Amino acid sequence: MSDLALPPPEALASEALESWPDHLGAVAQRLQAVFPFRKTHGRAVAYIEGLLGPTARKNSWQLAEARGEATPYGFQHLLGRAAWSPDAARDALRAYVRDHLGDPEGVLIVDETGFLKKGTHSAGVGRQYSGTAGRIENCQVGVFVAYAGPRGHTLVDRELFLPRAWPDDAARLQAVGLAPDTPFASKPQRARRMLARVLDAGLPAAWVTGDSIYGHSADLRRSLEDRDQAYVLAVPSHEPVRRDRAWREVRALHATLAEADWQRRSAGLGSKGPRWYEWQWLPLETDPAAPQAHSLLFRRACTDPTAWTAYRVYAPRDTDLDTVVRVAGTRWCIENGFEAAKQEVGLDEYEVRSATGWYRHVTLVLWALALLAVIRATTLPAVPPAPKKPAGSLAAFKRSRGLASA
Repeated sequence: MSDLALPPPEALASEALESWPDHLGAVAQRLQAVFPFRKTHGRAVAYIEGLLGPTARKNSWQLAEARGEATPYGFQHLLGRAAWSPDAARDALRAYVRDHLGDPEGVLIVDETGFLKKGTHSAGVGRQYSGTAGRIENCQVGVFVAYAGPRGHTLVDRELFLPRAWPDDAARLQAVGLAPDTPFASKPQRARRMLARVLDAGLPAAWVTGDSIYGHSADLRRSLEDRDQAYVLAVPSHEPVRRDRAWREVRALHATLAEADWQRRSAGLGSKGPRWYEWQWLPLETDPAAPQAHSLLFRRACTDPTAWTAYRVYAPRDTDLDTVVRVAGTRWCIENGFEAAKQEVGLDEYEVRSATGWYRHVTLVLWALALLAVIRATTLPAVPPAPKKPAGSLAAFKRSRGLASA
């Protein structure tokens, strides 16, 4: 699979800019089944068009002003009281992405992003860690799934995370449009059910990847293994793994790695070119009758050996090092997707407090982002090939060390 990088808007070819109304029309057709009333359907398409436009901020007031409307009531009604299901729109989005970007070697990526907020009334708001800010802030947090294939990448599902204090306050839940008995669901639990939805819907994906919040969840890993879904998931240094008939922490295994066994590979193209790291790959104990094998992948910075990350890998036995390195590097696509969604189509510029409003705005943003990804996939030149890898293979390394292929 090619390395993936979403170009900035100015990189779009002129034919893309000319053809985007046709793409918007195709999206409008896809959404007809989602909206029971023609007026609501037209308003939703206008909202997506506004998200794609040059408006400085993508909120109801400014989108309405850009259309020459005296008030934002039409867009506010769309996000609040109008009759339509954001989950039905999400399902239609998956089909759109499958038809235009789907590939058997696709990768699903899970991650979260924060939305800084003031006050205490917006759904799910609270003092919690925000990766966007890099610290604990008063914010909302959304958990997302992205899809990455050779032709492009985009966000395909979303859930609003509710801190633990929220499910204990029935009145607060009802005030933002949530059922008073809404249970707590952790970020990995939300990711698990989103991944199940995407995979059940037939979006082709050979791999799943994500950071250590998700890789540390045994339930999430087990749910993927139950469906023989390969993954490369980061894990914390204290993660226990079984090797040589004993349970050991990842950091203990890292301390035993031989300096001569690190291999340099590119994790894909970034904004400044190839992202070079050094890697080691260790087999873990696996049922010999199983078609998939467990292993542990280590990555470290080329210039700082103390900066390292570990990944649990579950993959077909004949998988090679270059493949798992590529998959681990694909996680960058969701960070790129968050940046594009916030900078280009107003992911974080909503002015709604209810959970309904959040899901409706975010779902329409995902449609706008996917439309951009499809336009770019159909008009941009082919992505340049990945840099040549250094000589040597994992199989040869394992043979030299007397390790089983598992």
